[in-house]
Amino acid sequence: MIIKKILRKFIRAFTSYKNDLVSLTIVGVGPGDPSLLTIAAVDAIKKANVIVFPVSDDQKKSFAAEIVKKYTKFKKNIPIIFPMARRDFNPDEIWSIAVEKIVKFIQNGESVVLLCLGDTSIFASSSNILRIIKNNHPEIITNTIPGISSLSAAAALNDFDLVKKGETLIIKECPSSNSELTSLIRESRVNKTVLAIMKVGKRWNLVREILKKEDIINTSLIALNVGMSDQIIQYASQYKNDIMPYFSLILIRFD
Repeated sequence: MIIKKILRKFIRAFTSYKNDLVSLTIVGVGPGDPSLLTIAAVDAIKKANVIVFPVSDDQKKSFAAEIVKKYTKFKKNIPIIFPMARRDFNPDEIWSIAVEKIVKFIQNGESVVLLCLGDTSIFASSSNILRIIKNNHPEIITNTIPGISSLSAAAALNDFDLVKKGETLIIKECPSSNSELTSLIRESRVNKTVLAIMKVGKRWNLVREILKKEDIINTSLIALNVGMSDQIIQYASQYKNDIMPYFSLILIRFD
């Protein structure tokens, strides 16, 4: 009995020690609304010395950084340009440069938080950072804190069931070809699969025509800039603009 108590104390002490040693924490900050931040996310940000966040270029603000700015005023705020806006560069080279910056802070004894918009497991660019660090710097202890995804937030705001018992949910980046999207919709209809199509953006005109053709434009739910001040959540037939913002998704259910 005494040995068991000592063992429990040792495990608790070791777990606490390991948590204190975490050098890089990737934090999902949700889709845009600061009230959707988790307690774990806020705690990690408060404890970190350095806050790293993605930007698409030198001039633009970071959506992720804006969400948590209340907690980062007196910290080192380091923007890192992610490859999405640098299509003429090698993405792996850009990821490696970003990792070098992060590692330098850690080697100087500073704990780092890398902000991730939405959730850390859904189309998250931060996974590239984590992959390189695990391969090249295995000595660095990492931790990942999930966040509320735009999918979950959009579904909750419209009482939309993403997936019920016995169902399948497919999360897919919007296809760029008419035939691929049409096939995806028709196969999903046959199998009664729920579709979450993300990053619609510039493909909206193509998508809208297919939704009309497949007679689901009145039941397909669109969600734009979820959690942000210009959020739009409505049925696809109600959206009259010819373009969509980058943060756009469509939820399709075949009941």
